[in-house]
Amino acid sequence: MATWGSVRLGLRIFLRRTWSVRRVGAAAVGSVVAGGLLLRNDHHGPRTVWPHAVCAEDTETEGPPPPPSTRRLRFNQFASMIYEDEPYMTARDFLFSVMLENVDRKLHKRVLTKKEVDKMLITASRAQPGKTLFRTIGDSGLISYTEYLFLLTILTKPHTGFHIAFKMLDIDGNEHVDKREFQKMKYIIGKRKPKPQAEGDAENLATEDGDEVNTTLQAFFFGSDGRKKLQYQEFRRFMEDLQAEVHEMEFMQFSRGMDTMRREDFAEWLLHYTDEENNEAYWENMRKRIPTGQSITFEEFKAFCLFTNNLDDFAYSVKMISEANQPIGMAQFRRAVKIATGNELSDNVLDTVFKTFDLDGDNCLSHKEFIGVMKDRVLRGLRVQPQYGLPDFWKCVKRETLKGAQEAIGGARSPF
Repeated sequence: MATWGSVRLGLRIFLRRTWSVRRVGAAAVGSVVAGGLLLRNDHHGPRTVWPHAVCAEDTETEGPPPPPSTRRLRFNQFASMIYEDEPYMTARDFLFSVMLENVDRKLHKRVLTKKEVDKMLITASRAQPGKTLFRTIGDSGLISYTEYLFLLTILTKPHTGFHIAFKMLDIDGNEHVDKREFQKMKYIIGKRKPKPQAEGDAENLATEDGDEVNTTLQAFFFGSDGRKKLQYQEFRRFMEDLQAEVHEMEFMQFSRGMDTMRREDFAEWLLHYTDEENNEAYWENMRKRIPTGQSITFEEFKAFCLFTNNLDDFAYSVKMISEANQPIGMAQFRRAVKIATGNELSDNVLDTVFKTFDLDGDNCLSHKEFIGVMKDRVLRGLRVQPQYGLPDFWKCVKRETLKGAQEAIGGARSPF
């Protein structure tokens, strides 16, 4: 027994030393010391101290709420309507949000009544599909935040991904989408869990964004009564028309309303929304190398836009036809575009791209840097960046501190 008592005493001393050497932070040690000793106050005897084991409660204290995302800030900035205390975009607001970096809001947001919303939905349900749909609807429509995210996703989808997008909506696999499935998809895009609902209740879906409100997209896809089914061909045409409408609007914006766009205006469009460390060098290249008086047609511009929606396939093609991490020449670039999209870019467009992004004048591009710039361009400045704020730093400190504490005591209770 004496031997086992010595062993236990040695083990306790070892654990105490190990715990003290591995500093786990003032807060953790303080809580253990404060709770590790229990004072017993007895009226009939002296005060005694009893050892008391303490286990840290496995709870995570909630810190301050995370800051709103860039997409949420952009949505709130451009949304011009309020209904039931929730902000909404109109179709015009959405077009402006993907074309402009900022909006100069001269008027307050408009607070809508139910009568006005019902009138908007009738307009949307009667709208004809086409490449001017959003411009035709204008301010007679409502777009919620999750629908805004859905539309942004459509703008960056290659045509080969249209059927995949439809399959994601077609939850039960019956080759058409109803209103209920569309609402569920909005929950997935918004990364929220749907609220519990009664069985068979197809209309009682709600989110924090007020998505229980009938919106323009729902009225256009499913009719004002929500009973219409959305077929794949209709959905594909909607995606194609939306991309074409935005491309046309951007072309008109940078061509100043002309039928052709100057090459320097095309370079300005390329660098719009980008924030790379070499941006100044790109702008200098544009001023020095691109000749004046040469233009790019809308068809050439549209072909390049379709290419930017296939950047992942393009990056893979580049890896297949060139050495790893090596700059690529114009011939390799042209071939990679052909492989990725099945189409070719015009000489005007290719020459403008190379003259803008070729930093050392060797007629080659660093494809990784070029793809980074183009992703900023495609996502219109809304690419999610890693967060390096103070709250994230302290979360990391806390996580590593607790990990060190667990290693110190071997995952057991406190040795005190």
